[in-house]
Amino acid sequence: MNALARFKNRQRGAALLMAMLTVTLVASLAATALWQQWRAVEIETAERARVQAAWILTGALDWSRLILREDARSGGPDYLSEPWAVALQEARLSSFLAADKNSSASESADDQLDVFLSGQIEDMQSHLNVNNLIAGNKVSAPDLLAFTRLFELLGLPQSELSKMAENLRNASDRTPDNASAALAPLLPQRIEQLAWLGVSPASIARLRPYVCVLPERVPVNLNTASAEVIYASTPDLRMAQAQRLVDERARSPFRNLQEVGRLIPDVPGAITAGNHSVTTRFFEVRGRLRLESTVIEERSLVQRDGLNVKTLWRDRAALDPAPDVSSATAPGARPQSLQ
Repeated sequence: MNALARFKNRQRGAALLMAMLTVTLVASLAATALWQQWRAVEIETAERARVQAAWILTGALDWSRLILREDARSGGPDYLSEPWAVALQEARLSSFLAADKNSSASESADDQLDVFLSGQIEDMQSHLNVNNLIAGNKVSAPDLLAFTRLFELLGLPQSELSKMAENLRNASDRTPDNASAALAPLLPQRIEQLAWLGVSPASIARLRPYVCVLPERVPVNLNTASAEVIYASTPDLRMAQAQRLVDERARSPFRNLQEVGRLIPDVPGAITAGNHSVTTRFFEVRGRLRLESTVIEERSLVQRDGLNVKTLWRDRAALDPAPDVSSATAPGARPQSLQ
């Protein structure tokens, strides 16, 4: 009897163990299936958000191009109190889409659509153009002087400027006579790519508000440039005079270069059509979309020639969510070149 009881006990133990293993296996399979389903839903949601964000940001870019085209239609100088220069503060997207904000349908859509859009248009000719440094495969002495004044004002090493100018010359001159052309870096198209020319990341961050990279030689727009850029681009001009020009244009924008010259009579010939203007052809359009926990930012360079406004390049970056999504930059950006 004792042997039979022990045998039955062992059978019950084996059956219990088998049941536990079966339950564990089923639970593991169920968890795996649930995880795969959750992953598929997350991937589909992320892809849908990416496509929707691309559509919305493309629409925002087209809207910006329309604003610039209408500004060109009106003519006259470009200055900071024009409609294109007014930044779009973060606003719920449904406020743009609702035809009647008092209707119940609009309120229902407003409750469901948690999408926010912000952006701005910046005059790129308010900066010093790096490509102005090269003229006819040679370093332009007047423009090198402008960058020298800017580097001195910002306390940046002149050795980096010399290296940048020489590397830029080699990158621009691909003729067989240039022995250094084979080792020259690629021509930069973005300000962050100045690192290819030997500029340190710290210097690039310092230069960012005052320097740009445009595909052709352009003058500085005195109606939109900062006092630092006006000072750097104008030989013999003092910083106090540059600040005075900024104060004067705030009261009334400059309609032509002659108006600017009359404000600084002790610096004759400093304002020239080759280096300065009161109009702009190149703009950077920045759009930022916040879709629930996803923040996507896009930068586009557009060129305006008359009523024709074309996009030269677009960069899109998904930013890590942060409490302050209105900041211009955020860690962890993953740039994605679109053109």
